[in-house]
Amino acid sequence: MTVFEKSVAGRIGFRLPDSQIEEKNFDFATHLLRKKSLELPELSEPDVVRHYTNLASKNYSVDKGFYPLGSCTMKYNPKINEYVASMKGFTDIHPYQPWEFTQGALSLMYELKEYLCKITGMDEMSLQPAAGAHGELTGMLIARAYHLSRGDLKRHIALVPDSAHGTNPASAAMAGFDVVELKSTQDGLVDLAELERHLSDEVAVLMLTNPNTLGLFEKDIMKISQMVHSAGALLYYDGANLNAIMGKFRPGDMGFDIVHLNLHKTFSAPHGMGGPGSGPVGVKAFLAEFLPIPIIRKDAERYYPDFGLPNSIGRMRSFYGNFSVLVKAYTYILMMGKDGLTHASEMAVLNANYLRALISKILKIASPRRCMHEFVVDGSQFVKETGVKILDVAKRLLDYELHAPTVYFPLIVHEDMMIEPTETENKETLERFARVLEKVVEEARHNPEIVKGAPHRTPVKRLDDVNATKKPIYRWKKENSL
Repeated sequence: MTVFEKSVAGRIGFRLPDSQIEEKNFDFATHLLRKKSLELPELSEPDVVRHYTNLASKNYSVDKGFYPLGSCTMKYNPKINEYVASMKGFTDIHPYQPWEFTQGALSLMYELKEYLCKITGMDEMSLQPAAGAHGELTGMLIARAYHLSRGDLKRHIALVPDSAHGTNPASAAMAGFDVVELKSTQDGLVDLAELERHLSDEVAVLMLTNPNTLGLFEKDIMKISQMVHSAGALLYYDGANLNAIMGKFRPGDMGFDIVHLNLHKTFSAPHGMGGPGSGPVGVKAFLAEFLPIPIIRKDAERYYPDFGLPNSIGRMRSFYGNFSVLVKAYTYILMMGKDGLTHASEMAVLNANYLRALISKILKIASPRRCMHEFVVDGSQFVKETGVKILDVAKRLLDYELHAPTVYFPLIVHEDMMIEPTETENKETLERFARVLEKVVEEARHNPEIVKGAPHRTPVKRLDDVNATKKPIYRWKKENSL
């Protein structure tokens, strides 16, 4: 029931004292005046509090249970990071204040970008992009600006493997590149022969996710880097999967020229529900002049924003980025330290391979290679045998109070399920997930209708996904009430 349906005429939650200010009549234009009174719900304070508390209790979150979303790194985020980000010294300042009076915030951003440069092997970093795909677009605009600055106008192609992160093609296209897809090998890695066929003096950049969306590390990355650079192109790193290699390998040491990171995934901040996110972009020194402005600099003991980059691609968003996310990432890095970040990656890979081994006894794994932080289930044979789709399996997991993994991505595997346990889950949680998945698979074989009709125990049952997409309802009206 919505808050509007609970409304009772005349019921109020609070009263304001009578105004002591003389009322004035303003002559507004007729088209700006409301034709009828604003229909707000009328409720007491307890009614309002209970309504929204009950709604909140229906939400699933990483604080309530396992969140095995492949490629999304939905790991538990320490509460101290939220506490630090809410400190008044951070929340009560404004970017329009003179930078001389925001030295604490500027020093935090400067030190954060220095840490991120060390972690990635980059020389300079912008904290401005607001999320992962925004970071991708920023990186692609930098690549474009670089080639244009050299008068190399013929480079219009961005190569994107079919195992890349899903937003890569869109980001490259938005930056003005023509996107060409590279087919993977049967093992799910970059096909060197396929890459060689597509490299030319028209290629500007290769976008690579490593590990890729199958959770596989590109073992030929140094050869790939040499091939791309020999062709005069740049190598771009999508940092969505950095959680697998953080502290173990650095993209800069693999030959990548441009890197974007997802601070709201790898470096601790709530990820999901639309944000806020943060997608810093790092570059090697020869690309630093093209970064978005301003860049945070340090001169002696003062910190300041540097707008003096004449070849900059310009601002990518207002101010300096999503500052609260930067604070959380900074806190996380300080708490973890180098050894802690390395251990996080090791545990992410260990958890993924342990869960992969358990699930391989239940369903087919898409690639025979050992995975990194995530892996993909190939459910095509299971679907043929049972008539139950992987989407049905995912919906049924909700009945067991487990969030469903990513389904139908990456596109190179049909009827697939992508699973990433992250480093913050314990052995018992992984084993329970495997047991529940095994039970659902058995239900699909012996009682398929219960799986096809799932979920049955959630506050909202199965949605009409097609109509929700084609005929979305953005606001509540009385005629929408059930």
